[in-house]
Amino acid sequence: MDESDTARARAYHQRSKHSLRHYAAGPQTLDWDAQPDPFRRYEGAPRTPLPLPARALPALWPDLGDAQRVPAHPLDRRGIGALLQLGFGLTAWKRHGPDRWALRANPSSGNLHPVEVYLLAAHLPGVADGCHHYDAYAHALEQRLRQPAEPGAPRLWVGLSAIHWREAWKYGERAFRYCQLDTGHALGALRYAAAVLGWQARVVQGLGHDALHALMGTGRDADFGLAEREEPQLLVQVGPRLDGGDVLPCFVGDGSWSGRANRLDPRPMYRWPVIDEVAQATRPLPSPAPARAAPSPSACGTPHAPAGSAAALILQRRSAQRFDRQAVMPLPALARIAAALQPGAGLPWDAWPHAPRVHLMCFVHRVDGLPAGAYLLPRGPGAEDRLAAPLLALHAWTPVPELPGLLRLSAHPALAATLRTLSCHQAIAADACLALSLVAEFDDGLQAAPDGYRRLLQEAGLVGQALYLLAEAEGLRGTGIGCYFDDDVHQLLGLADQRLQVLYHFTIGRPVDDARLASEPPYAHRDPIEGDA
Repeated sequence: MDESDTARARAYHQRSKHSLRHYAAGPQTLDWDAQPDPFRRYEGAPRTPLPLPARALPALWPDLGDAQRVPAHPLDRRGIGALLQLGFGLTAWKRHGPDRWALRANPSSGNLHPVEVYLLAAHLPGVADGCHHYDAYAHALEQRLRQPAEPGAPRLWVGLSAIHWREAWKYGERAFRYCQLDTGHALGALRYAAAVLGWQARVVQGLGHDALHALMGTGRDADFGLAEREEPQLLVQVGPRLDGGDVLPCFVGDGSWSGRANRLDPRPMYRWPVIDEVAQATRPLPSPAPARAAPSPSACGTPHAPAGSAAALILQRRSAQRFDRQAVMPLPALARIAAALQPGAGLPWDAWPHAPRVHLMCFVHRVDGLPAGAYLLPRGPGAEDRLAAPLLALHAWTPVPELPGLLRLSAHPALAATLRTLSCHQAIAADACLALSLVAEFDDGLQAAPDGYRRLLQEAGLVGQALYLLAEAEGLRGTGIGCYFDDDVHQLLGLADQRLQVLYHFTIGRPVDDARLASEPPYAHRDPIEGDA
């Protein structure tokens, strides 16, 4: 382990904290008419339009992950179209006056969408072998690399990269955090989308930064020029029956690359070199793939969410902008959500190969049957013991009989105003039924290697994606909050030291729709093709 790189990751995290006294360094002004292009394209790359069949898929939300109830769809162009539609496609356009913007299946900090998606295809009917970039606006594949795959069965991998400038344009130095959170959200979106098709998805382990760059083509200087560069993040194998260990893409013969990346922002006003520094310090090194963490039994049993179309639920997901201050969350809904957040509960945790290190501090405002106050939801075996010493300053916790797995820390009927203040004065933290701080085992997460910093943030984003869809399944809505006063939250929690760090906030409640916003279909700008639902 490189101690200096670990120190850089720690220093960045400290430097990028907000506090009640000052915010992390960010732009002094924003020109909303000159924000970066939200869509990356590769000009000159051959294009393959994809169908939009997701709404016709019959899988029900409670059945996801059950191979007996969700039989596997063929691994072909139609399946790829559904996978990307549910994972990363447009779900609507919103309009307010002269302003118009797109919403996507995968959420993003500030709706800025730094995550780009690549497909590596081998023997997929209707999709050429090689590497493709996904153009979400056109719902099409742009073929970057044409190269035959070695003989074998159809196989698919999805690569995720991040364009730091998309977030830094608005959020400055804190943007690296948000890109990692968004990567976790994207992984979760991909896993749920695969489940609707009866497929599995899992992160490929052991790949270093250079290998990821080479597989996705994001390290090709000649193809970027002045365009914003991308930081490779993860490679995920996707498909039915992923038995055995990780399988890497393998192509044979000579391949040819095509396409040139478009420039997203021709006149950037600021530079944030610390983002490049922490990105370099936390890049994964190649290593033998470690053994996958064995699934652990859920402490809360198997969740049973209300029935409904899984595809429809995914496509209707939104981030709530306002909450009903009088709404009360039913206790059974919280029980189902808490059970589904345990790593032994199946989706999406079977895609994540690492032991859980992110836990939830639950601030109950209005949950029927639970007194308002602070609660702890440890995730995974042994978590309660590991959290005991850093959380010693809090009152002794007690089990909650109404909800096994949840621990009551203290009753506090007036937490809402405090959570609003600590969440950068945002009303949604007070008006929600439930607010959450996602707390990571920070020291332990960085102990093995500096890239553990990325993994902690990605895991927090993965938990956030589960929270979004679990809330939606209960007829509620969620909102991720990346802006909070880090050490002031730690003070509220009574943390003894820096062993635990808050990495994300999240809220759940009953949304209040904004009647001023008009909604438009996601792909009305695209000509229909065969296979659209």
